[in-house]
Amino acid sequence: MPCSAEEHYENLLADHYEWMFGLPFEAKVAEQKTILDEFVRPAVSGGLAVDLGCGSGFQSIALSDLGYKVLAIDISAKLLRYLSARAGSRDIVTKHADVRDLDTLVSPASVEIAVCMGDTLTHLPGRSDVSHLFRSVAHTLKPGATFVITYRDLASVELFGLDRFIPVRSDDHGVMTCFLEYETAETVVVHDLIYLRDDKGNWTLHKGSYKKLRLPAKWVIAELLASGLSISGRSEGRMVTIAAARKA
Repeated sequence: MPCSAEEHYENLLADHYEWMFGLPFEAKVAEQKTILDEFVRPAVSGGLAVDLGCGSGFQSIALSDLGYKVLAIDISAKLLRYLSARAGSRDIVTKHADVRDLDTLVSPASVEIAVCMGDTLTHLPGRSDVSHLFRSVAHTLKPGATFVITYRDLASVELFGLDRFIPVRSDDHGVMTCFLEYETAETVVVHDLIYLRDDKGNWTLHKGSYKKLRLPAKWVIAELLASGLSISGRSEGRMVTIAAARKA
């Protein structure tokens, strides 16, 4: 049976999170900063940024370097420890919490920018949770403030046969592959297989599975609009990027 996203990260992915992206940490920060530069204005007087599903901090550190003070929220205690170790003297506060509890973590109309990047949206239990999160974000944004999301598009195409085996990363240390099992029109089960080689050359298999949401961009945009936000930018491909703003 698939486990929850929280269990999957704590039991498997958190220990290999940065490795599986295939880039040095600093390069991932620069990549995220490039995305944010397209949609986000520089911080004014150290405004508050909220990083929803911050992981080990790619976006949090990018936002800090853009001049924001950052509240970084994630359900993975391990990943938050990695972020705290990298933050240094930056004004980044980590919070071990569910992003769906955003309303209890920040005051209304206090946030200059909120981001939910990587695959955080697809990790939520259901589409109703995504809608709830959008309403919470709209409630916490200042008038004119921006919300940027990115997520993997698992909805527009359904893979079949061997195409469902997706290579993620391989090097002398390990090999990671994921297998997609399309369950319903709204969910896919992701099976992660990680082979690791020890100092003696022996390989061991570490594995786990969890569900992800399939989120059509048209549906996401409709829910953002229903929450009271307006769409200010978008791009679609393997990863969907959408920027929305609270009306001034």
